[in-house]
Amino acid sequence: MNLDRSSVERIAHLARLALAEEDVPRYVRDLSRILDLVERMGAVDTRGVEPMAHPLDIPQRLRPDEVTEEDRREELLGLAPQAEAGHFLVPKVID
Repeated sequence: MNLDRSSVERIAHLARLALAEEDVPRYVRDLSRILDLVERMGAVDTRGVEPMAHPLDIPQRLRPDEVTEEDRREELLGLAPQAEAGHFLVPKVID
């Protein structure tokens, strides 16, 4: 996908980025290359390929799912300016 100068300037405007005039041609070239790569990757047939959590076939190190901290709920709620029914009360911010 080839971008032109006006497209890059529009993208920069939408992203609220200020581009130096001399940098625009480089952004046109680099962004076009990135979009070409994404397009080529999207064209690859991935049917039958299982999603992976990690690029290497190694087991994940998992810790046991155990409670390791004591319950301090009442202590922490006691520090709050306002609490009710086990919840912190905060000022309403949305009408």
